[in-house]
Amino acid sequence: MTDTPDARPEAAGTPAVPRQFQRSRLRLGLVVAVIAGVLAFLLLQGLGNATLYFRNADEAVADRASLGTRPFRLQGTVVDGTVREAGEAVAFDVEHAGVSVAVRHSGDPPELFKPGIPVVLEGRFTEDGSLFRSDRIMVRHSSEYREEHPERVEGDAP
Repeated sequence: MTDTPDARPEAAGTPAVPRQFQRSRLRLGLVVAVIAGVLAFLLLQGLGNATLYFRNADEAVADRASLGTRPFRLQGTVVDGTVREAGEAVAFDVEHAGVSVAVRHSGDPPELFKPGIPVVLEGRFTEDGSLFRSDRIMVRHSSEYREEHPERVEGDAP
């Protein structure tokens, strides 16, 4: 036998890594990669929602051509006398600064939804721009309660 150094790691003083440990490290790496992918997806979804354009009804009408059919948020007050059921949807007009927009909302509106209340709608204009198709209604709460009952609201009263 010759006295040649062995090229295996255990001969150099480093113990060999068992195959089972290598597989565990590979699985751990895959789990970390999947979790990182899910977190990146959720972050992008959140940023996507945060970057939706916000337009008052008058601004949306003025910018209708540039908005096209891209999604954005539309703000306005529900016009009295315009709310009507339309099959599985509800149709109504919103107004801001004297300009109104016809809206068709898919699904049930929130319980607080009614004529005369400010709302923010998520959706897009139709191809011809004659209608705003909404898939989410957010009711803007007023400060009436604070004004009527300032003693019941914690913090600084107006």
